Amino acid sequence: MTRFRPCIDLHAGQVKQIVGGTLDSSSEALQTNHVSHHPAEYFAQLYRDNELEGAHVIMLGGGNDVAAKQALQAWPGKLQVGGGIKDTNAKEWIEAGAEKVIITSYLFPDGHFSQQRLDAVLAALGGDKAKLVIDLSCRRQGDKWFVAMNKWQTLTDMEINQESIKLLEPYCSEFLIHAADNEGLQRGIDEKLVERLAEWCSIPVTYAGGGRQLEDLETVKRLSRGKVDLTIGSALDCFGGSGVKFDDCVQWNRSQDV
Repeated sequence: MTRFRPCIDLHAGQVKQIVGGTLDSSSEALQTNHVSHHPAEYFAQLYRDNELEGAHVIMLGGGNDVAAKQALQAWPGKLQVGGGIKDTNAKEWIEAGAEKVIITSYLFPDGHFSQQRLDAVLAALGGDKAKLVIDLSCRRQGDKWFVAMNKWQTLTDMEINQESIKLLEPYCSEFLIHAADNEGLQRGIDEKLVERLAEWCSIPVTYAGGGRQLEDLETVKRLSRGKVDLTIGSALDCFGGSGVKFDDCVQWNRSQDV
């Protein structure tokens, strides 16, 4: 059944909500919706107190390791962590308290998918795919979606479709998919992508990008027949937004268990 999935986005060691499409290697073009005065561990504890499992901690660039580890220590074994994960540090993050690690860019050297790198990450995790989430964050090209890497700035040659989903499913426990063109804009979700993900995926999948009202949870539930979860970020009141109350999302999840 569709659930609200929370997030902790880290940039330069702070919890921020950023317009995803502006997240390039320089700070000049960066558009920030909100910079929290609370540290990362505050949100980890908030999610823990409200039993919101499956939250992802995303490190957007360098300088975020300390903040991410503090969040993991606040709720050991219950948060997922991503951003700069590769075969050489995946196990380290699990040992630091992550339930799962999330990988994207490392799988696409020069924009091309590498099965060898995926195998290496899985080997580093002792072959346990339950500890691995593959992030297929993407940008739309016409009526197709292509995986985007390097802070969503570089398109890879991997189209998200039934073929690529089936290729990757045997190696991970779930997918995380940001619609980068919608990320941080609060202009609505990519409904067609949500529908397609429900058709293509047989393992858990979380969609993020454009959520702006509580009703989006009901929309995702309807479009995906309860198969896709939704992350809401910039619209949440706890991240400075006005469209969605965090407490209402908590109540939504509880109502789905009735």
